[in-house]
Amino acid sequence: MPISPSSTAQAARERVAQRLRDLRADAGITGTELAVRCGWTHPKTSRLENARTPPTPDDIRSWCAACGAEDQAGDIIAQSRDAESQYVEWRRKVRAGLKRLQDSYVELYQSTELFRIYSPTLVPGLLQTEGYARALLSANARLLGLPDDADDAAAARVERSKVIHDAGHRFVMLIEEGVLYFQLGDADAMAAQLGYLLTAGALPSVSLGIIPSATRERVLWPQELFHVYDDTLVSVELLSARVRVTQPSEITLYLTAFEQLRTMAVYGAEARALILKAIEALN
Repeated sequence: MPISPSSTAQAARERVAQRLRDLRADAGITGTELAVRCGWTHPKTSRLENARTPPTPDDIRSWCAACGAEDQAGDIIAQSRDAESQYVEWRRKVRAGLKRLQDSYVELYQSTELFRIYSPTLVPGLLQTEGYARALLSANARLLGLPDDADDAAAARVERSKVIHDAGHRFVMLIEEGVLYFQLGDADAMAAQLGYLLTAGALPSVSLGIIPSATRERVLWPQELFHVYDDTLVSVELLSARVRVTQPSEITLYLTAFEQLRTMAVYGAEARALILKAIEALN
């Protein structure tokens, strides 16, 4: 079944709560006694232990002190912060503008050796032309009620994407065939985008696979858009948020899904034929 990004974030919170429960159990004290030692009410203890309320750093320090485990506070605080950062609202992230959001990825892109990207609806950002990116980012700005800096943001996205020409990086990208027909911008902008796919897909560092719509027997149904950076981070993009997945078992699940999707794609001449067919459909 599909991975739920919101449940991924909640699972991370629950792991923090489990550590707190384990500390209390190991200390041999009840929830009521812990509340007394920490100076708060018993319902607060219950909310923290059941991941209904995320703990603050002070809550964690007090909890660890009450259990005689002060040395574990720093590690649990770090784990809790990571759990809360796994679900990042786009509105807060892009408050400084869409260009700033594009620039924020530069360091990650430069440090990643192997990119694996699956996109069911859009041309991956690394392969977008400026016209296509401008139309997409302008639509995002309108949806989110943000100032429309799509011109600058699109230029920043294209500049950031030059990493595909740098040595030391490999890119394996999968798209559904429908991506070729979802038009962003006018017909000229879409034609330029499809033409660029023919060029970029031939780069030595890029493997571009297209999953044909006519695939009769899929081993895996279409998934959410996701990026895998090396084997250490998965970024899942939702309408309202970007979810960072760092748990090794969940990263493995995404890698497994990616490999299954990859077996359904066509490459090389077959992929180019699908792109040319989409270009002809614009006329």
